[in-house]
Formats: sequence, C-alpha cells, structure tokens
Amino acid sequence: MKSSADVQGIDDCRVRLVNPERVASVNARMPGEDDIVDTADVFGLLGDPRRLKLLVALLDGELCVCDLAAITGLSESATSHALRLLRAHRVVSVRRDGRNAFYRLDDAHVRMLVDLAVAHTEHTDAIHPERSES
Repeated sequence: MKSSADVQGIDDCRVRLVNPERVASVNARMPGEDDIVDTADVFGLLGDPRRLKLLVALLDGELCVCDLAAITGLSESATSHALRLLRAHRVVSVRRDGRNAFYRLDDAHVRMLVDLAVAHTEHTDAIHPERSES
C-alpha cells in the first residue's frame, strides 16, 4: 500500500504548458455554475456516512422511516431529518400510504451514482493522507 509520501508530488505540473484547444473543448462542455453548485450539494449529501447508509438501504427498494431507522441505527427523528434533506435535493422521493411514508431513490441516476460509488470503494484501497498516523 502506498503512503502519502509515495504520492507526494504527483499533483505537481512539471512543465507549465497550457493546451488551448483542450481547455476550450473542456470549457465548452462544462456545466453552468448553478449546475456545478447543485451537483456539489448532492455530493455533499452523499459525503455523510449516515445519509449514505440510508441511500444504500434504499437500493433494495422503498422503505418507511421506521425500517430505515432500524437498518441504520439512527433515531427516527434523525432518519426523518436526513430524508428531508435528501428529498429537498431530489435524491429520494416519498410515497404516502395513509399515515405511513415510504421513501425510495428518486431515479435511476441516483441508483447508478450510489451503486458506482459503493462498487468503486469495494474494489480499491484508498490512500487517506488526512488519516495518516504520524
């Protein structure tokens, strides 16, 4: 496994040379600033292990708050709060049946994002310089 010292310097640009065609091409397909901010917000939501655990649980289909709280070990109040945030950003959606609310992933894009993120971490050994034991 590589240490943070092994990867130090990889991010340095050894030769300062800008490729104008490549920069123009990337800029042409770059989403608008509002879309970038909204996407960063979604990743921020996914960056919380408790919320991510809720989303992974929803990969199997819709569940009510009680079930999600039992699966994740969160209180029902904390679960509801997390689901409200995820719903506000259209990451999950809700279906009401009488007094019960059943949550599910909002669409196939969210499912794909969660599936890919979990698959990525399951087959890689991440280097965490911020977690170094120095």
